Amino acid sequence: MKLGFFEAEGWEKEILEKELPEIEIYFTSERLTKENVKNFQDLDILSIFISSEIDKEIIDNLPNLKLITTRSTGYDHIDCNYCRERGILVCNVPEYGTKTVAEWTIGLMLNLMRKIYYAIDQIKESESFDLKNLRGEELYGKTLGVIGTGRIGKEVIKLAKAFGMNILAYDIFPDENFAKEYNVTYTSLEELLKNSDVITIHVNLNPSTYHLINKENIKLIKPGAYLINTARGGIVETEALLYALKEGILKGVALDVLEEETEIKEELELLVKKEIKDEEIKTLWQNHILMKMPNVLITPHNAFNSKEAVERILLTTIENIKNFLKGNAINLVN
Repeated sequence: MKLGFFEAEGWEKEILEKELPEIEIYFTSERLTKENVKNFQDLDILSIFISSEIDKEIIDNLPNLKLITTRSTGYDHIDCNYCRERGILVCNVPEYGTKTVAEWTIGLMLNLMRKIYYAIDQIKESESFDLKNLRGEELYGKTLGVIGTGRIGKEVIKLAKAFGMNILAYDIFPDENFAKEYNVTYTSLEELLKNSDVITIHVNLNPSTYHLINKENIKLIKPGAYLINTARGGIVETEALLYALKEGILKGVALDVLEEETEIKEELELLVKKEIKDEEIKTLWQNHILMKMPNVLITPHNAFNSKEAVERILLTTIENIKNFLKGNAINLVN
């Protein structure tokens, strides 16, 4: 059995070799791409992170592939339907960063609303102690609209309640017991947008949530509200964000994720891409505008990145592989 472990960090190698002694492991910090996949055609198991886009072309170049285990909760970077056709199992890490991502979400909220980042940057850049442009807003008493009340959404709510925030929530499967315990009011997406001072997103990206916030419904948002997205970039239409910021609907935005995020990281690769859509170029250009806006904070998809979370990711991935080898695959998504 041969395992390709891509987008790896050095500390993981020793643990993998100790826990999976019966497997031949190819260990690399590279992404798996159309350009390098021909070097790995004998892989039986593939472990990747979110920057490796596993589409039909890559899958067709891995004739022995039996299992893909992504070291992430999201799996929209994998063509799961085609994997099913080919009999390839796909599994994920369903829970590793609940507290990690929730803490980052609250951190972005505080940074944006209390202008913490701007204050620090002002001292570093100009050594100025002028408070004129640094007056922020308290979280206390504000209404937080939580889109998606899975594990992370619930953890954000718990933290927000400690700050004295009121909670509105939207979820296609509302948890009424949780709502009763934490005094959460479930409502429609439209009502949440209209009545929230801060909106935070915690749903998976799939066809039903793609551009869930878009050019039409973003106009419903309460003027002067803030938007936080630590989920997936494609849930919020980039053009809609720019419109809402320009029109003053949104006072500020904090994003740990962007549309076309991978291409932003690999722009040189994008330039030599054989097929590039006008829509991709447009979104990239819009993202660069967002990066320069003074009331927009952007972090590099870092919400998951705590010592404790990455250790949990590796341990769950090892368990995924061990159980597959035993014929009892776990954490399947396809």
